[in-house]
Amino acid sequence: MNGIVYKSTGSWYTVKSDAQEFYNCRLKGKFRIKGIKSTNPVSVGDNVSFDVETIGDDTIGIITHIAERENYIIRKSVNLSKQTHIIASNIDIAFLLVTLNNPPTFTSFIDRFLVSAEAYKIKAVLLFNKIDTYNEEELGEIKYLARIYRNIGYECVGISAKTEKNIDTVKEMMKGNVSVFSGHSGVGKSTLVNTLEPQLNIKTKEISEQHLQGQHTTTFAEMFDLSFGAQIIDTPGIKGFGMVEIEKDELSGYFPEFFELKEHCKFNNCLHVEEPKCAVKDALEEGSIPWSRYKSYLQILEGEEEHYRKDNFNNE
Repeated sequence: MNGIVYKSTGSWYTVKSDAQEFYNCRLKGKFRIKGIKSTNPVSVGDNVSFDVETIGDDTIGIITHIAERENYIIRKSVNLSKQTHIIASNIDIAFLLVTLNNPPTFTSFIDRFLVSAEAYKIKAVLLFNKIDTYNEEELGEIKYLARIYRNIGYECVGISAKTEKNIDTVKEMMKGNVSVFSGHSGVGKSTLVNTLEPQLNIKTKEISEQHLQGQHTTTFAEMFDLSFGAQIIDTPGIKGFGMVEIEKDELSGYFPEFFELKEHCKFNNCLHVEEPKCAVKDALEEGSIPWSRYKSYLQILEGEEEHYRKDNFNNE
């Protein structure tokens, strides 16, 4: 039988068959995905083949094959730095929820997410959530940030999961697609899912006032079918988004505004750091490329970990 993985809890997987029936499945032996050292060989969104077995009163599925993935989003494993964790696979749109200060989402985090989406050929959309909570100055910061990313070519939508502002716009984007929602814990992913489809009743928690960051409410990824003809994958809150599998000479290709200028650099292999007559550095000095983007580029290029509390939106 064939199906799609809807839920992964580590050792057990919920698979929806082509006949629209759900099965609890386990892996047959150990799987090694070619070229990927992953902590989770099967991820939500995977297309799999499985056999059905009856053990006592229970019917379980045994996954025997994982189809090649069209794409996937991965991050470094927290405890095993040389391994990766696949967040979700076979995604049409990756939505990143961004909040200004409750909790703060910094440009370095946004840029790392966008680079990963570019690398794995996934359309990325930025959703600036909780805009009903901002004062005039804060709304100005959000508009400034959105303008940066719109100028690059990314879709940016200001939303409020609580007041439902622009929720219909998000629904239209999602129709007929498999979407994934990501962002720091507390940005409102679960609230947004509940607004999109109230009967799902995803658990939510309030922001910790002491730390201004959300408490983790989603402990595993799960796919849901929605009534308006869409599917979403709800993911755990992501504190960090480590860059993996990207070579230094490939990195600028995942910054679209850098890629457009690269042919005007003096050297074909220009890394836009020390080289003379670099079109990217010229654009940076002229102000057509924001310093925040270049700063993120350098951090990723040099292999630095993300500095969450040191950045701010006023450094552009």
